[in-house]
Formats: sequence, C-alpha cells, structure tokens
Amino acid sequence: MTRVLIPLFEGFEEIEAVTIIDVLRRGGIEVVTAGLVTTTVMGAHAIAIIADKLLDEVDTSKFDAIVLAGGAGTFRLREDHRIASIIKAQAAANKIVAAICAAPTVLSNAGLLRGKQATSFPAVKEQLEVGEYLEVPVVVDGNVVTSRGAGTAMAFALKLVEILQGEAIANKLAKDMIV
Repeated sequence: MTRVLIPLFEGFEEIEAVTIIDVLRRGGIEVVTAGLVTTTVMGAHAIAIIADKLLDEVDTSKFDAIVLAGGAGTFRLREDHRIASIIKAQAAANKIVAAICAAPTVLSNAGLLRGKQATSFPAVKEQLEVGEYLEVPVVVDGNVVTSRGAGTAMAFALKLVEILQGEAIANKLAKDMIV
C-alpha cells in the first residue's frame, strides 16, 4: 500500500491538512499524521487534531511521499531540523515531496525548489528560491508538488492521488465527491 507522511505542527492550516488526509485516504493511500511535539496539535483556527504518532516514532524512510500543509505556524516546520532532513532524504530517493500554502518555503529552505517550477501562497512568493514561479493552483515538477493555499487544497490532494494511485482513481474520487 502507498504510504504518505503528513507532519502536523502548532498553527497548521486545518482545511489544507484535513482535506489532504481525507482525500488521500479515500484514494486508498495509508496516511500517517505525525505531531512534531505532541499528538494533540492545535491548528491555526483553534481546531485540535490528534495525530497518529509523534514524528520521532515514525520510520520516515518507509513513506512514498511527505506532504506539508501550510498555515500561520509553518515557521515551525522550517525551524525543525528533522523536517529538513526528511524532505532532503525523500527528494534524494526520488520520492514525492509536496507542500501547500506557506509550506513551499520549507522546501525552498532545503534547496529543493532550485531550478524547479513551483507555486505557493502569494504572500511568501518572495521567500522562495525557484526556477520559475507559477500562479496556478498546483504545480508538479518531477517529484516536487506545490500548491497555493486553502482554496486549492482539493485540487492539490486529487493531484497527489493521481500521482500516487493513478488518474483513474483520482478521476473517480473527483466524480464521487462532485469536484
């Protein structure tokens, strides 16, 4: 079974994280959520989510993709040395590394967007070191997938299902959810 890791941090954007988790699971993907510090993690809009595990309890080499939600607390991902190490290892293994909203800054800080096409939440555009910045909902460049924000979370999640499980499954999900 395809496995995806989604780290959760204080101040994550709830719409992004929950949409991604839900859609990927509907697509037959095993999703493991991992809190950076605690298993009960408070989102940006005071919605608490209980992560499956703590990040330190997860063997991150066993995942096909790592997906980063954004939100007001994204700086916590950028400052966490474990995240930088995980995403660099994923990229080196040619596995999927994905980020939405402000989280592409985490990829950029790790050097993973150099020479790549990418997108992000408009307010963090200037913080990215990219080959070409695109103002479209979802950008796929090799094994890197980026998206703009809460309003593009569904398109982002469906694109991840398409990449990981195939176009037929993604299309069926979109039809079933009336997207």
